[in-house]
Amino acid sequence: MGTEASEALASLAGERVDHRFKGLPPDADGLTVGELAAQRRNLFTDGFTTPVLALSAERLEHNLALMETYATRHGLAFAPHGKTSMAPQLFRRQTDRGAWGITLAVPHQVRVARAFGVRRIFLANELVDPAALRWTAAQLDADPGFRFVCYVDSVRGVELMDAALRGAGRPLDVVVELAAGEGARTGVRTEAECAAVADAVAAAPTLRLVGVAGYEGEVPRADPERVRAWLRRLVGLAVDLDKAGRFADTEEIVVSAGGSAWFDAVADVFAELPGLSAPVLRLLRSGAYVSHDDGHYRKLTPFNRVPAEGALEPAFRLWTQVVSRPSPDQAFVNAGKRDAAYDLDLPVAQVVRRDGTERPATGVSVTALSDQHAWLRTTAEADLEVGDWVGLGLSHPCTSFDKWPLIPLAEADGTVVDYIRTFF
Repeated sequence: MGTEASEALASLAGERVDHRFKGLPPDADGLTVGELAAQRRNLFTDGFTTPVLALSAERLEHNLALMETYATRHGLAFAPHGKTSMAPQLFRRQTDRGAWGITLAVPHQVRVARAFGVRRIFLANELVDPAALRWTAAQLDADPGFRFVCYVDSVRGVELMDAALRGAGRPLDVVVELAAGEGARTGVRTEAECAAVADAVAAAPTLRLVGVAGYEGEVPRADPERVRAWLRRLVGLAVDLDKAGRFADTEEIVVSAGGSAWFDAVADVFAELPGLSAPVLRLLRSGAYVSHDDGHYRKLTPFNRVPAEGALEPAFRLWTQVVSRPSPDQAFVNAGKRDAAYDLDLPVAQVVRRDGTERPATGVSVTALSDQHAWLRTTAEADLEVGDWVGLGLSHPCTSFDKWPLIPLAEADGTVVDYIRTFF
């Protein structure tokens, strides 16, 4: 990222704190984000209001370092999926940690990344919208250092792209997406159809075929054997297209996969890639690692299978407050679906704070969410009063970040050292 990107990131500190940002101290209204960060307020004692989502500074740094080390150890380029956080400050930290670029999913996300100077973008999706294609082509023509790659999975899609891009300068780089199986999401279902799509790209002067890609997380009834079998199909497709001369126009062949549940399998199978006619960019795209979680990815992370490689740490905690204790076996806190991820698992009650003391949330569980309340079940061993703060662990980072436009980055003692701006 160059000077303009640094200036764009620095401009975030000049944004004024006001009613748009949940959980921030009311007396901070009118301060810039930078001025508030410089005050190094304490999350628990300096005016923050519940509910408030906090990101652990130490755990975030740990996760960034761990995946940098993992990718380097396994000879993988890394383009973490930015749709997880949509936070340009985190994009910058990821690229500073050696990421090749940022993966994204839809044109709006690409526009955000470009506004903050991301120079390499992998769009893990098909792109057939004429306006978005023309905008992307203009970005490529205006910036010789910008690299953009996206999926194709149909002859029709190739035709639409070619029609929209006529008159553009540089050809747009594409990879054939191989579907993870019948009934899976997007992608070409058979190798024969992949060859037909590759032929269509070759006939389109506005496009350049640079590789193959897919998402192993969509493999039906996924287990290690099925996932590795599909990844070997993907590698085989790259070999076959290369033998057919389909990558003759590229100086680097992209082979890409890798969500957050099977990147160990990706590393193993990509290590088996034979030599091709050009250097191979083995591109991993895992994104949830940046914050990890206390539910879905805690259970699915490959580090459970390869503990010697290290372990990710859940970096989010949603702080709520008990507002009602109507019976000995029930309590309510003031955060619900508007504040907490709930699409995969309910939040988990982890800790209770009272009078500056923190203890485990023994006997407290979340049973349901309303729009602005979490329903808590409490057993006889639960020590919970109206006014207590309850820290919740969350499941699924992607639907945690998107509910909070400005997230305090807090050290272990509660000192808030920065604020992470998201763009959803």
